[in-house]
Amino acid sequence: MSAQAEHEERRRPTPETPLGYLEQLPALVLLERLPVPVLAVESDGTVVHANSAFEEMLGHPVASLRGRPVSELLDLDDAPTGAGAVEHLRESATAPVDLAHQDGSRVRALVSRPILRRQDDPVTLVCFHDVTEQLWNGGRAPGF
Repeated sequence: MSAQAEHEERRRPTPETPLGYLEQLPALVLLERLPVPVLAVESDGTVVHANSAFEEMLGHPVASLRGRPVSELLDLDDAPTGAGAVEHLRESATAPVDLAHQDGSRVRALVSRPILRRQDDPVTLVCFHDVTEQLWNGGRAPGF
């Protein structure tokens, strides 16, 4: 049996409906496919996951983000650390925050409300909308 045939046999059967497809889609695959920047942070402020859209927005390779303190990504004079940085993200929901681009520039982005809302969720998952260019052009940032 060829390696390709063996690989195909181990795959789940193709779902018969679009809902069945979504039900089988792993969360990390879905997060990676989203065209919006997504960041997942542990309660202690450690970055757990960032998708490629987040990488594109800030220029930091995804692999270099995992395990870093989220406070290193916040471009604040007195950036809170640990749980304080997570609380800052939560409190900033629908408001702009400044993020540090890899090249040293500042990126202004709106933060979504936390997507995972249960008290026992071990991570804070938020999306971002880059409004840097809109602010440079004197336009108003849209709501999230």
